[in-house]
Amino acid sequence: MEFILITGRTIDQGKFKEHAKITEKYMESVAVCEMHIDDMMKIGVRDGDNIKVITKDGSVVVKVKRSKRIKTPGVVFIPFGPWVNSILPSETEGTGMPQLKGFKVRIEPTSEPVPDIKELLLKTYGSKK
Repeated sequence: MEFILITGRTIDQGKFKEHAKITEKYMESVAVCEMHIDDMMKIGVRDGDNIKVITKDGSVVVKVKRSKRIKTPGVVFIPFGPWVNSILPSETEGTGMPQLKGFKVRIEPTSEPVPDIKELLLKTYGSKK
C-alpha cells in the first residue's frame, strides 16, 4: 500500500542519540514507523510488528507503531536516524540539504528482522575494503 512519508525529530530520538547511537534504546526510538490505526488495519499489522518501507532509493525493515499524533490516514512518520536515512535520496538539488518530507513509500508486512545499526550500515554503505 502507498503512503506519504514524513520524517523529523522526536524527544526520544534526541534524548537517546546523546547517549549512544549503538544502544538498544536508540534503535527502539528510531527504527519505527508511526501509522494511523486505520492504515495498520488495512495492511494487516499490529503495534510492534515488522514492516518493510520501500522507496525508489531502497527499503528498510522497522517496527510499526500506532501513532498518537497522525490524524490523517495515508501519512506515516519515521524519526530521523540511520534507518530512514537508508531509504531517502541523497540529492540536495544544490541546497546542501536533502529533502526529508513528503516521499511516496510502499509499506508491506514482513517477517524479516529489523537490522541492527551495524547490519544496516553494512547494507547501506558496504564493507570497508
